Order: sequence, then structure tokens, then C-alpha cells
Amino acid sequence: MNENDVRRVLSEKKEGFNVEAGGILHDVKYDLNVAGIEKVRVINRYDVSGVTDEEFANAKPVVFSEPPVDILYDETVDLSDAAYVLIIESLPGQYDQRADSAAQCIQFMTAKERPIVKCAKIVAFYGSVSDEEKDKIKGYLINPVEAREASAEKPATLIDKYDIPTTVPNVDGFLDMSDEDLEALRKSMGLAMSFSDIKFVQDFFKEQGRVPTVTEIRVLDTYWSDHCRHTTFLTNLTDIKFEGDDELTAEIKETYKDYLATREDVYGERISKKPICLMDIGTIAGKKLKKDGKLADLDESEEINACSIKVRIEVDGKPEDYIFMFKNETHNHPTEIEPFGGAATCLGGAIRDPLSGRSYVYQAMRVTGAGDPTVPVELTLKGKLSQKKLCRTAAAGYSSYGNQIGLATGLVDEVYHPGYIAKRMEIGAVVGAAPASNIVRERPQAGDIVVLLGGRTGRDGIGGATGSSKAHDTQSVVTCGSEVQKGNPPTERKLQRLFRDPEVTRLIIRCNDFGAGGVSVAIGELAEGLSINLDAVPKKYDGLDGTEIAISESQERMAVVVHPADLDKFMAAAAKENLEATVVAEVTAEPVMKMVWNGNTIVDLPRSFIDTNGATQYAEADVVPQGTGEFLDTPANGFVAGNFAESLKGTLNSLEGASRKGLIQRFDSSIGAATVVWPYGGKMQNSPEEGMAAKIPLDHGTTHDCSVMTYGFDPYYMEWNPYAGAYHSVVESLLKLLAMGVDPLKARLTFQEYFERMGSNESWGKPLSALLGAYKAQLDFGTAAIGGKDSMSGTFNDIHVPPTLVSFAVGMSTTDKVITATLTGKGQKLYLIKCARDGKGSYKKDHVLRVIKAVKELLDRGEIKNAAVVKSAGVAARVAQMCFGNKLGFDFSDKLTEADLFSKTLGSIIVAIPADGNAVDKVEMAGGKFLGTTNDTGDFTFAGASVSGKDAVEAYEGKLERIFPTVAKSAEMPFAIDVYTADEPKKAAPGVLKGAKPKVIIPVFPGNNCEIDSARAFERAGADAEVFVIRNRNQNDINESFAELAAKIREANIMMIPGGFSAGDEPEGSGKFITASLRNSGIADAISDLLDNRDGLALGICNGFQALIKLGLVPFGKICDMTPDSPTLTFNNIGRHQNVYARTKIMTNKSPWLSLCEPGEIYDIPLSHGEGKFVASEDIVRKLAANGQIATCYVDLDGNYASDTQFNPNGSICAIEGITSPDGRVLGKMGHTERYESDLTKNIPGNKYQKIFESGVAYFL
Repeated sequence: MNENDVRRVLSEKKEGFNVEAGGILHDVKYDLNVAGIEKVRVINRYDVSGVTDEEFANAKPVVFSEPPVDILYDETVDLSDAAYVLIIESLPGQYDQRADSAAQCIQFMTAKERPIVKCAKIVAFYGSVSDEEKDKIKGYLINPVEAREASAEKPATLIDKYDIPTTVPNVDGFLDMSDEDLEALRKSMGLAMSFSDIKFVQDFFKEQGRVPTVTEIRVLDTYWSDHCRHTTFLTNLTDIKFEGDDELTAEIKETYKDYLATREDVYGERISKKPICLMDIGTIAGKKLKKDGKLADLDESEEINACSIKVRIEVDGKPEDYIFMFKNETHNHPTEIEPFGGAATCLGGAIRDPLSGRSYVYQAMRVTGAGDPTVPVELTLKGKLSQKKLCRTAAAGYSSYGNQIGLATGLVDEVYHPGYIAKRMEIGAVVGAAPASNIVRERPQAGDIVVLLGGRTGRDGIGGATGSSKAHDTQSVVTCGSEVQKGNPPTERKLQRLFRDPEVTRLIIRCNDFGAGGVSVAIGELAEGLSINLDAVPKKYDGLDGTEIAISESQERMAVVVHPADLDKFMAAAAKENLEATVVAEVTAEPVMKMVWNGNTIVDLPRSFIDTNGATQYAEADVVPQGTGEFLDTPANGFVAGNFAESLKGTLNSLEGASRKGLIQRFDSSIGAATVVWPYGGKMQNSPEEGMAAKIPLDHGTTHDCSVMTYGFDPYYMEWNPYAGAYHSVVESLLKLLAMGVDPLKARLTFQEYFERMGSNESWGKPLSALLGAYKAQLDFGTAAIGGKDSMSGTFNDIHVPPTLVSFAVGMSTTDKVITATLTGKGQKLYLIKCARDGKGSYKKDHVLRVIKAVKELLDRGEIKNAAVVKSAGVAARVAQMCFGNKLGFDFSDKLTEADLFSKTLGSIIVAIPADGNAVDKVEMAGGKFLGTTNDTGDFTFAGASVSGKDAVEAYEGKLERIFPTVAKSAEMPFAIDVYTADEPKKAAPGVLKGAKPKVIIPVFPGNNCEIDSARAFERAGADAEVFVIRNRNQNDINESFAELAAKIREANIMMIPGGFSAGDEPEGSGKFITASLRNSGIADAISDLLDNRDGLALGICNGFQALIKLGLVPFGKICDMTPDSPTLTFNNIGRHQNVYARTKIMTNKSPWLSLCEPGEIYDIPLSHGEGKFVASEDIVRKLAANGQIATCYVDLDGNYASDTQFNPNGSICAIEGITSPDGRVLGKMGHTERYESDLTKNIPGNKYQKIFESGVAYFL
């Protein structure tokens, strides 16, 4: 074997399975209007070195293809008849998950060192295409930030040759530079720091008597960037003016005066050291509430990772102290230029903040802002990606990361405003929790050790912190590529699992994640004095110099401080979790940050200078009148005067009222078995909810305590007036908590601010005004913002984002008290309670409090069954949305007016209450108005006019269907399968278990993420489950892991392969890590022994099912090679991930796994997969049915086998969801039965308790 020998193989999906090619064809024809293209082929090219001929041959049908769905080509493929061929590859240095996964899969097969794999995608177009159209296609398919056009030639070697740098240059002449020279240097280096900053740096080095290194300049630029140090928010505001004599401006002035008085109260004698700035305005309300004793639950420490409060929850009926954390993060800049990676790492970064605080992150929310994605692609501004591509690709990136890491996304919303064409808004918000006893916080002392844990360092993300501080222009997409990090979610999953172990977290005395700034900030913030060895930092590849290593923002890394005595124990724990851990620094007594590279000290900066945050910046702010007339209660978009039917359809078909179901379905919402409220409720899963709720995560035991998170924001209201709009953001977030059954006056808040680049006094007035509005709202309702994030670069040439302040509100509750917006049946009476307007464009505080009090009293009495908050699409649209989930209609009261139904009735809550006098009186005393009553016809009526439920739903779903589709090609249904009934289900031979609990082994491969849920499900059923992590850092790890796994299988009664995304479902197919590993002779023999000799069982769910079927364990009951005729699972017809509840029918009682279920029973089970479509020939399906091997099928609401996407989400033939081995002892299914607890997904009806785990245990008893 010669590592310079390059072998090439190409793989193409067969006709009928070429979903990606069909998607590109659709986009090119209908989005780019290239009408002459008739067919598209997509061929994945793999170049491989470091393997033998035999190893390469063995890998072809396992790693690079699947015989049932792929055509394989050796070395080349004939594309001579194509009109245009485009070959695309990742930019050098960018993380390529497909190539990485292929290399790891081969490593698992060979149990040797990892080979080198490089990938490219060949897209061939057939038909007619002009040169101009070729350029259009190329520009659409290649984002120059992440990819480039590749050569068709096979390289002589895959080993990259790098120039190895040995020194970092000094900035010669720096001390003597004139102001003009300094400014020229600042621009030539692309620094984000201001001129006054670089002048400040020059003065410092003059005092030091030496010139700085380039690294020192870059490190300071990173440290002092807006992203890391909130430079804009900390700018001193020296002169603030309020122009105009209108009532709203007068109120803003009064609020500013109140802020000044609050400063006096809070700071006292310290006030002279507390300059007026945006940061002070944004945080002073929390300080005031804390001073007044209203923040007793605040968790405070020197280590600031995320918003953190102390809570007490009940575990098995006993109180336990927990730390609850929440955090919001934006990646506006990277997502704008590389939407997949930018959005993915937005979530990754949000996760790592509370994770570094040693909490387990268990639920996420995504709130984004975009221009109208339905606008034709040809209208895209020069220098911009189309809004359609941004929206789709960013959704794919964020969901891919969250789905792979195993984080439930509880709410996804996208707001649309033309200002977000300037720069997209991408916000991720997460919640996490951990027992308080798991978290140790100490101040690091000299001699303590800093360990770099997780991923390796590359050039991706260099300049991300400083880049996010810059405005955009037409060249940004081309020039900002290195600023975008590339995520590796399987690595972050390992970090999550490691940090869930209290034996590990108690070894950590301080931790920081590698977000913006890389080594320089992540390690630099851990202690005042540090000696950092950059040579020890693990690199993705050679050729990085000391500066690049110091500031690279490569993802999935943690900096951990441990005492020297605990180092070996910590390193062993990391190794057990398959994580790289390297000692890279030591805490020193001297308060200086030093970095050494190649034997040279390239950074030597005193902490006192770093912590200045640069030169003090000054600005003036002018608050000018904004918002003439009224914004609240003006007509909603889509309103047609005098026409109820067209108005209802129009508001539902507006960007404000349209369904986002096709968007949220990309995101896994059920993983973690903790989701209390499904994002879209009802049997049709079509009623959007107000927020997300999830139970606090436990490893053992049961709790009913849960967290609830909502958000409030309207871009048009903020644009109308930032002060009133920000006040509304807070009110709306609190009302949404109230609508979910949570006391909003006990909430804690965190804000996301996003504004244009500050270029004038008037521009400074916008965030100032917004923060004053939020300040007033916090004090009015006693709810403090204890965290936040600002992004101040929302500018593209002369286009600006709308003033943006998003309020995230969190509260604690129990699952029995949480309510939803999904109406459940006919005869429900709805009332509207509108918070009174103050006549100046906002709300009356006293009435808002009155509304909250009235609704809370009814909630406490259990008299409100459902509730929702009205957004800018109006009351009628929100009522209709509440009805859609369960196919209800609504009869609106004739006493209402068109204005009541079709105005922007913001700051209003809709409640469903009993018709008895007490509840009605309470609502009416708070200003409530009767809206009407639900019906079961599905129609919507008002004043003699009506809209059919069908027409209303079509309007609601139609607007964004082409952007985020929900409907795909129907499944093939050649015949109906009969339910199979066996005489007597099989039992294990007597004495197999000898009275002990059944032992379950759950192997975890890189990318699996359902192991914890699966283990808990088995343990609840009475088994003893062990999770075993497969390690592959090197050849020795693999061999040891395989030997251990084989031994554990031989000791177990059950083998369970959990769900997830092994290898990120790459290379271009699911379960390949697992199948490559389980074909190892020692493991395969142990599995055969379990099934053939010891009456054992095997189970695979989702990713596990994909592995079982590709191994042959289902349907054949043994490990065998796949053939072109083998049944398999492949990409969903819809061409994306599907996250839905599916109705599944039990089809057989032959399997021990179904012994406690009855044939014909129907269960509602969560699905979450991208490749769940079961494919097989009709002949094989008939044989499986005849032998009772079809375990479960998808059915519709009437119990009939389903072919359409609504009920057969992946398009499986004959609606098959699960199958078994011939004797039934091996079961594979797509639905996540393990994600059941009795108080989850309250807004989804049906029987969700499918007792397969209990059946598996009962088999042995």
C-alpha cells in the first residue's frame, strides 16, 4: 500500500432515488428560469489513498454506495452527452463532513489508521443551456465562501503539501508610524479596531519599548472586537438629545430621566466610574431589581457562561437544587455569507456557553429574520445570495447541527422584513440545567492546568469575531470566507455526554468554550496569568502559523482548568468518551498572557492592558421622532374591506400569518424525551404554539418540572418606533408565557439587539431608544433581563436592518400546568383580552398587569384550557390557526367588527374558557370580548359569510409551500397488507436469564444521539442497560473498542442500536459507521451467538433500523452482503428531514417485541429522520407480509394505510414503518418509541405508549 496511490470511485443514485438531482432540476427550472434543462444527474466522486486494493473493494458497497439505490463507477463516468458539467468541491481547509465520515467508515472497516478521502460533487445538466445560463447555475450552486469549481483530473496524491511557517513577524516601524501610517496599517490588515484603538496600542508599546508582533495586534483586535467585548455597547454617550414635542418622545425623555435617577440609586458614590452607555441602559433595570431584592434566584459567580438562576425541582417526589441556564446567540454575519455553516455554528455556539457552565443543554429555539423569500431569484441584489437560498440553506444548517447533536428544537419562527436583506438575522436560544452539586467553581491558581478538549484547530473561523463587527458590501460573500466556522456536531455530542457525568464536571474548576476569538479569548479569559503553548494545540492540518493558531475559531472545543492532581483522571474520562484532550497552558502567578510558538514568545501582554478593552470610545445620540399616527390596530396585511372570506384567506396567506410547518419539520423536536409542547399541535399538527416547554433532563428518576421559553418581537413595530417596539417585545414575550400557563411576573429575560452599523448620531438614537423601552418594561413588570447579546453591524451599503430587540422570556412550571394554543373540540368559547393602549403608541402598564392577574387567577383555577397571543396577522387568523390542528372551524360573533378581526391587534391574548358566569365575568372585567365558538365542520363564519376549512388551510399553507414544502410524491401502494396473527408469540428458552434483569448493550458510534433516551426506556421497563462508546481516535482505540463490544454482546441478552446520525448520515447514506463496525468478524460472531445460540433479541430504531437493514439482520435475521435487490431505507420523498408524529398500526404479534401490543392497535409515535423511506420489491414485501415480518405500518386518521406525505412522511412502500427478522426477535423501526413519557407532547392526541421495551424485557421473564 502506497499512500500516494489514489483510487477513484463515483456513486450515483438510481432513478427513483435521485432526490437531490430532482431538487436541483426544480430549482434550476423554476427558481433560475433555465427552461432548457430537461434532466440533472448528481454523482459523488471519492478519491482515496492509504488503503489496499482489497480494502478499497470491500469499502465500495458499504461506504461509497448501497447496491439497492446506487450505481457505482470505477475511475470515471461518461458524461459526454451532457450540455453542462459542473464539479464542486469544498475549499481547502474547510471541514468536509462527507470526506471525514468516509475516511472514518473505512477506518472502522479496516481497524487501521485513518485513510485520506477527498470528495467532489459532479452535477451534469442535460438539454440546452447558454453560457449566460451556465454562469447563473454556477453562481447558484457554488457559494465562493465554502466551495469552488473542481478539476476533472485525478490528483497524483491526496497528501496536501504546506509551507511550514517558523516565525511570526513583528510590525516593524510601528512605534514611529504617523497617524496616517497607522490608519493605513489598520485598513491593510483589515482590523476591526478603531483608529483610536490602534493609536492606544501604539502608545502602550512605546511605553514597553518594543514593537508588537503581528500576533499581538491580531489578538488585541479579536479581544476588543464588538463580538467579544461589546465595544459599541460600551461606547460612552457624551451627549444625548431628544428631538420633537410629540407625546411619545416626551415619554422617552421621561424614561431617560428615570434611568438617570436609577443610576443614582444603584451606583451611589460609584456613579462617576459608571459612564452612560448602551450597556448600562441595557443592564441597569436588572441591577435595580436585584438591589430591591427581586432577583433572589440569580446564580452569580466570576465564571460567566450564560444566564443562570437557581431552581428547585422534584425528582421522584424529593426536592433537589438545580442550576438552570439559558442563552441566546446570533450568527448574522457568517449566516449571511455562508448560510449552512453560519446557522449551524450559531446553534453550536449557543450550546457551548451553558455547556461550558457544566449544564446539559436540552432544548433550543430558533428565531430568524429575512427578506421575502418568495421574491424571484433574479431580483437578488448584486453581492448577495437570494433570500430563498438563504432561508432554505440556513434552515438546513441549523437543523442539521441540532438534529445530529441530539438537541430538541422546541420552536422555530422566521419573521420577514425587507430590511433583513441588508443582513440576515440568525438567532439561536437554548436552555440547559444540571444538579447544583455537579458544578464546581473556583478561581484558578498558579500551577493549575488548562486542557484543550474536543475538536482540532484549522483556518475556518479566523476573523469571525472581528468580521461580525463589520458592515457588509458587495464583496463580502467573496472576501469573508475564512471568517465562517465549520461545525462538527458529533464532536459536540461527545462533549455534551462527557459534561453530563458528575464525576467529570466536579473535576473542572473553570471552563470556557472556544467561541469568538479562539485560543486567545477562550483560554485567555480563564485566569489573569497564563502561559500558553501554541505548539501543543492540535491542528487539523499543517501550515498554520502562530497567529492563526491563536485566533482560529474552529468549533467544538473547550478550554478546561483542572488541578494538577486531577489531570490524569480527567484525561482518562475524555479518552473514554472518544475525545481528544491536550494540555496546552498553565496558570501563572504573574498577571500576563504569554503565548509561545516554535520556541518564541509571540504574545506577551499584561492582563491590565488587555482588560482596558481598547481606547475609550465616545459618541453622541439623537433620538428623533419616529412613528407618526398609530401602528397598533391598523389593518393587517391581506385585509380586504367588506369581504370576510378574502380577508381571512388574505391574512392567513400573508408572510405574517402563513404556516411555517414545512420549516419546523426539518428540526428534531422530540429527542431527549422531554418535549411538553409539540411545535405544531393537533391531530393534523397544524396549530402553531406560542413557545417551547421541556422537562428538566434527568439521568435517573422522574420529574414533572419543566422550563418554558417564549419570544416577543415585531420588526414593523420596532421600525415604527424602537422605544414602543422594544416595550412591546417584552410585553409579548410575557403574554406568551401567560398563554402557556406560566406566571410571567416570575419570568427572567434575555435580549437580542440587532441594529444598523452606527454611523451617525441618529443611528445611535435607535438602540438607545429601544433599550429605554425595554428598561421601562422590565421595571413595570418586575422582570429582569439577566443576559443578552448585541449585534451592531446590520448594514449593507445603504440598506439597514430594522431596529431589532427580541425579548426571550423563561419561566419554570410543571407539566400539568402547561397549556397550549391548540383547540381540541367543538363548543369551545373564545374570548379576546386586549391590553389597553396608552394613546401614544404603546400599552397601559396597569391594564397589562390587570390582564395578567385575571388570566393567572383563571389558570390557577384550571378554567383556561387553551390560550394564544395575537400577532400582526390579526385575531381571525390567529383563531383559525388555533383551529387547524384538530380540523375545527369557528363561528365568529356577529357583535364583532372587521376591525376586531383583521387589525394588528398586538398585545392581546385569546383564551378558551367555560361558559359559566365566574370565568366570563373575570374575563369581561379585564376588558375581554366574546369572539365566538368552535365548530366541527371546519368552516369559518362571520355575519353571514363563510370560508371552508379546505380553502382556509390552503391559504395558510400555500404562501411558503414552495420555500418550505410539506407535500411530496405519494408512496407506492401495490397492495394492502393484512394484519398477521400468530398462534403464540415466541418466548426465550427457560433459564436463559436465571432470574436476573435482562442485560442490554447499547453501542454508541460517532453521531448516535438517542442512547440516553433508549437506556432510560429499557431501565423503566426493568432491564439493566449499558451505554458503550466506540472509540476511534486511533487504530488501538478501534481494536480495543471492538474487542470490548464483542465481549459485552456475549454477556448481554439484548443488543439495541440507537437512533441518531452516525457519521452525520454520510457519506451520502445512513448507518454506515455502524454497519462498517458490526461487520467486524469478532462483533459479527458475537451477534450471531446472541441470536442463534442464546435466544437473544436485537432492536434498532431510526439510525439503528437503517443499520440493521443494511447488515441484513432485518429482514433476513443474519449479517449478509447487500445486493441490488435487497430491501433498504433511503431518502425521504420530500428530500429533507421529517420531524412529525405518525400514526402507526401494529401488524403482527409474531415478534417478542410486540407481545404486549395487540394487532390492529394504533399508536402515535414521533418520527425524526432524513432517510426513512422503506424500499423493496413487491415480491419481497409480499413475502414479508405472509411471514408476519411487517411489524408496523403508517395509517391515516381513519386507520387506513397511508400513501400521502401527511401520514406516510417518508414515502415508504405499502406504508411500512417497521419490519422484523423471520423469527421476530430482531426488530427495526423508524418511530422513536423510546421518546415516551406520560406528560409529553400534550397537544398531540392519541395513544403514544407503545410497549416494545416492556415486551422485550417480558420475553425473558
